[in-house]
Amino acid sequence: MTETLVPEAEHPSSRRWLGLSVLLVPLLIAGLVFWWGFNRSQPHQFSGSVIQGLSAAPDFTLSSDRGPVSLSDYAGRIVMIYFGYTFCPDVCPTTLADAAAAIDSLSDDDAEDVQLIFVTIDPARDTADRLGEYVRHFDDRFVGLTGTEEEIGSVATLYGIYYRAGEGSEATGYLMEHTATLLVIDQAGNLKIVIPFGVESDAIASDLEYMLR
Repeated sequence: MTETLVPEAEHPSSRRWLGLSVLLVPLLIAGLVFWWGFNRSQPHQFSGSVIQGLSAAPDFTLSSDRGPVSLSDYAGRIVMIYFGYTFCPDVCPTTLADAAAAIDSLSDDDAEDVQLIFVTIDPARDTADRLGEYVRHFDDRFVGLTGTEEEIGSVATLYGIYYRAGEGSEATGYLMEHTATLLVIDQAGNLKIVIPFGVESDAIASDLEYMLR
């Protein structure tokens, strides 16, 4: 005699869970799509002060350990300019490290479209060779520039950078007081953002990624 197998009755709670799943999955997907679209539609929050309107970054030419360098040499790229000095105990190396980390977080193609220029405000001590060695400690792509006192003063004035020699110690020698902002020039050659000291690398990277879209 053949035995007939009768399936067990489905538990009511299982049926309820199945019904809820049918309703919740589409709602979850719709919510994720809305969240993604909402975030994409929000204006980007830059990490520094945004220069309103078109403000063409003044061109200049200074000296590196590999020869003369002009801002216009990097036309079509995003350029970050920082005015500092190699004897700086903390602010300058922190800024350069953050900028290097931000660029490293980009894709290889995007990183090729970003250039950092470090302009010394202490040309008496920062030779071209010293600058080249210093900036490449942070990133091989960085460029360090120097010139005469008059040349440096002229470029700093163009970009609204303040600096002066202050007191130091016997160990450090004199220290330089200076504006510690990172200036970001967009691919069209306009000064776009002024990033204050203390902005971390992920925020800088976010700005760069947005500008590279």
